[in-house]
Order: sequence, then C-alpha cells, then structure tokens
Amino acid sequence: MKKYECINEMDLSFISKSNNESFARATISAFVSQLDPTIDELTDIKTSVSEAVTNCIAHAYNEQIGIIYINAKIFSNGKISIKIRDKGVGIDDVDQAMEPLFTTGGSDRSGLGFAVMKSFMDRVKVKSYVGKGTTVLMEKSIIRRSNKNEK
Repeated sequence: MKKYECINEMDLSFISKSNNESFARATISAFVSQLDPTIDELTDIKTSVSEAVTNCIAHAYNEQIGIIYINAKIFSNGKISIKIRDKGVGIDDVDQAMEPLFTTGGSDRSGLGFAVMKSFMDRVKVKSYVGKGTTVLMEKSIIRRSNKNEK
C-alpha cells in the first residue's frame, strides 16, 4: 500500500465549552478549504467535526471543563485526516456507543453523533479507555477538481 506524504498539518486545543464547537468547525473548514472541496464535502466535514466536538463537550467531561484536542492533516493524495481527542471519562462500550440512537446523555441527546460521522466521512475509528479519554479519527478524500481544467 502506497504511503502518501503529509503536506500540511495543524493542531488545535480549546476548553470544552459549547461555544467553542463553532470555533472548531470554522477552523477545520478554513484548513480544509485549501483542497478546494465542494460545498457538500465541506459541509460533511464540518458536520462531522461538530458532532465529535459536541460528544466531547456533552459526554467526556461530565459537565466539568476539560481540554479538547484536534489534529488535522492533509495528504498529497487529497485525503484529510482529523483526530479529535479528549481526556475525559471514556466510553465503556464503543460498539454500543456507535449504534444509532444509543445515548448516555438523557432525553435531550439523539444518539446519532457517531452515525452522522460514519455517513459523512470515508472512515471513522474510535478508541476509548475508561477514565482516560476518547479519540475519534475521521478521514475523507477530497475529489480534486483543479486537474479537470488542466490540458
């Protein structure tokens, strides 16, 4: 399998306050925009980041403030990799948590966060350790249109 070169990378960290969710979404959007994604591709990525960050805010720190970490990479083949990590309570059963409609957040949560991420991204991988935190890795390939007009 060919390994593609990372051509750009960013790291971001912020406290787990709900108003920082839009900040994370906008920052990732600006970073990914250098690949000239379609509006649909950009919306998929922004929505997935929003869901992952919201999970950190709503579940990881049990109404306490903690730090959310984001690492994003762009590869030479047009793939974007986004890792969103917290050092919160962790997830007891990742497979169960990824089931649509499952939530530990009570009646005000829909339980669709992971399902949304999986439907909008090419790959979603979740690692979690109880008492240590959760990492969500998402990948999506951006179709490069700039080559279409080249002769």
